Amino acid sequence: MSKRVTINDVARVAGVSRQTVSRALNDKGEIDGSTKQRVLDAARELGYRPSRFARGLVRQDSTTIGLVIPDLLNPFFTEVAAGALEAARARGWHVIVYDTADSIAEERGTLEVVTSQVDAVAGYFSLDEAELDRHLSGLPAVLIGRDHRMPRFSSIRIDGEKGVHEAIDHLVTAGHRRIGMLDHAGRAEPSLRRDWFTDAMNEHGLHAPVVGNAVQSADGGAEALHELLGQHPDLTAVFTYNDIIAMGALKAARKLGKAVPRDLAVIGFDGLQLGTVVDPALTSVALDTRRIGALAIEQAGRLVAGETPLPEEELLVSAVLLVRESA
Repeated sequence: MSKRVTINDVARVAGVSRQTVSRALNDKGEIDGSTKQRVLDAARELGYRPSRFARGLVRQDSTTIGLVIPDLLNPFFTEVAAGALEAARARGWHVIVYDTADSIAEERGTLEVVTSQVDAVAGYFSLDEAELDRHLSGLPAVLIGRDHRMPRFSSIRIDGEKGVHEAIDHLVTAGHRRIGMLDHAGRAEPSLRRDWFTDAMNEHGLHAPVVGNAVQSADGGAEALHELLGQHPDLTAVFTYNDIIAMGALKAARKLGKAVPRDLAVIGFDGLQLGTVVDPALTSVALDTRRIGALAIEQAGRLVAGETPLPEEELLVSAVLLVRESA
């Protein structure tokens, strides 16, 4: 199947900007006749048909950002999306949210259509940067939680190392020595959070940490904790890959007759608002999810406008320990 022709292709062939293409195709008067004709000729040659989204690009208030999320059922990504939508509304911009179901195939399918619908994309991508570049056809992109190399891309980096060390310090100070972890089961390799956990344990002389794997759901967390405690009944605390897994662990602990945190302390990672409504309220290594979403919109808008990007230090979101009741 031939690749969809985008406004970026027309701009490249005509040697003009995306905005100039949009003005020419919408018969605006801000460009000279020869430039307009060059754009029309390029569009005709390529067989370009502007989408209903692209037709509105000339309006000052119609910047549209595509937000790519792996799983909207996960409250963490819902909170990030809420922050992005709030930031976009404040600017009079639009956000189209795409859920890739944490699937490489769905991600590729999303990227096949996204270039005709938005001015820039931001979000969570699994594809390597070279393939992203091919799919995005010149579209600016903000990668959340990973680094970038190409200059038209940008990154929002997540640093949870200090927060994880704070979590283990907190547990050790409370007297815990047998501390386990429930990592993300869907990864071929151990997560970065597991590396942080292992380093923090080693700092306290607690070597050979006990680690289980959990599916990213409350049921997955419950099943994984039950299995982990079956193998290591002497554990008195557990750190989890995220809050959803931790909430499942809380449920499993109750079923096993363990009081939290007296018999088993539980610490998650994310700092979700949902953690305040479980019993006991969940202690977590917390990220500012709203800020992540807002930064994604701000940086994407700057890339679209050709403005100076936010400096790297402003694009770093660090996690801190949020002590509630479960540890």
